Amino acid sequence: MTPWVLRLVLANVAMFFLQSASPIVTELFAFVPAAGWYRPWTFVTYMFLHGGFGHIFFNMLSLFFFGPRLEDRLGGKHFLGLYFASGIMGALLSIPFTPNVYIIGASGAVFGVMLGFAWFWPREQMLIWGILPIESRIMVIIMTAMALFGGFTGGGGVAHYAHLGGFLGGFVYLKLLSRNAGMARFRRATQPKAPRIETTASALDRWRRIKRDDLHEVNRDELDRILDKISAEGMGGLTPGEREFLDRFSTRH
Repeated sequence: MTPWVLRLVLANVAMFFLQSASPIVTELFAFVPAAGWYRPWTFVTYMFLHGGFGHIFFNMLSLFFFGPRLEDRLGGKHFLGLYFASGIMGALLSIPFTPNVYIIGASGAVFGVMLGFAWFWPREQMLIWGILPIESRIMVIIMTAMALFGGFTGGGGVAHYAHLGGFLGGFVYLKLLSRNAGMARFRRATQPKAPRIETTASALDRWRRIKRDDLHEVNRDELDRILDKISAEGMGGLTPGEREFLDRFSTRH
């Protein structure tokens, strides 16, 4: 588990125990859209409260599953930016639609993390209930449709507009991030370039010398996948993003 994912999980679990010990915690830190401007701290604090074990369990499970790879890709600073931007947008979008409802939960922030995962790995296969394969981008589309339907039909006690706001906040954050200088350099680096002086054989040899044991487990899996792809299809089958991945880690080592 990456550093900020671990800290967020621990913070949520700690607040869950505080809620169990003292119900006043929920009263103080839950977000009520109509009163949000008088209780501005609740735009953030509501993300760390949950309504029961199942609520926190599935939110933290999703954060554990999708968060580490995304944090490793974005870096801690931008991962946190995405997380909180998604959660705060979830609160903002709830204001016009559910003004007098108590809203708690990390779902809006976690939905932003899910969107971020699908943004970078849109064709990654997910297993719903451990058996049903689905691409991450399709999963986000389905969850958006479900949240829209739930919002229009009443929702059954679920903060569907906070979920939609999480997706919207994540999208806006990633779009803005893609325009800054650092991400612009990244995008340019992943565009096809004129052939370099380095030969194909020397590049492949450099990539194969990447020290797997020094990588995070998600990056080890990605390295193995790309090297297997090279073995099956040759280097011509690599995408610009896959080449950038190999170059980035071979430069480190």
